[in-house]
Amino acid sequence: MIIRDHATLIDRYEQLGPEDVIVGRLRLRRGEEHLLLDLAARRIRMIPSARSQLLSRSKVFQARILGSFMVPGTMPIYTIHDIMAAIGEYGCRYPGPVVCKLDRANGGRGILLFSSIEDVYTQASLQVLAFPFVIQPLLEDCRDVRIIRLGEYTEAYQRYNPDNFRHNLHCGGSSMVRHLTSPQRDLCRRVLERADFPYGHVDLLVTGSGTSYLSEVNLRGGLRGARISPRRYAERIREIEQQLLADPGPS
Repeated sequence: MIIRDHATLIDRYEQLGPEDVIVGRLRLRRGEEHLLLDLAARRIRMIPSARSQLLSRSKVFQARILGSFMVPGTMPIYTIHDIMAAIGEYGCRYPGPVVCKLDRANGGRGILLFSSIEDVYTQASLQVLAFPFVIQPLLEDCRDVRIIRLGEYTEAYQRYNPDNFRHNLHCGGSSMVRHLTSPQRDLCRRVLERADFPYGHVDLLVTGSGTSYLSEVNLRGGLRGARISPRRYAERIREIEQQLLADPGPS
């Protein structure tokens, strides 16, 4: 059976087996992510994969799995003990402002700026800052580049806001077409392969010297600033899903 809607998934959940395929992202509520593990353990094929769907939902999981592509010093923080361990390293190697990313917030709303790692520790100790979250050193004067990768289709644009270190268009930024370098294309490819994303939105931080780091990745995202139309975007997603559905993969 090929399942494409949430109602059928829930109705047939206990009857699903390895011969069934779920096409499209699961509409999971917060706390229901364990269903991805259950479906994967039962060898039920998912397009996109369970791993990519979980990564897309969690910035903390991204930092844990994709941290080698991110700004040096990026850390997932699960408990107060992780903050205490980070204080020593940040004090020695990354003094200065710290960016904190809340796990589930999107559109720039979960990006917080602290003057130091000690300020993060204080807020977490007072239970103002809820676990888990991600910390990373603030990189000054970075460009924010979004790459949309849909199979053979790739486009990129820079998001810029002179009045806010959050360059998201949702926060008032503007966009301009960006031509990718070969290293940036390679970084995008390696991130998507490691995350098992068949398509996705990849956000890069590009320093003044031209070094690129992964900011975050998502299966879907806003199209404000993109050249591709919402209709064509949806069509390309369906085309990729059909291609994957026709390919059974390794036995």
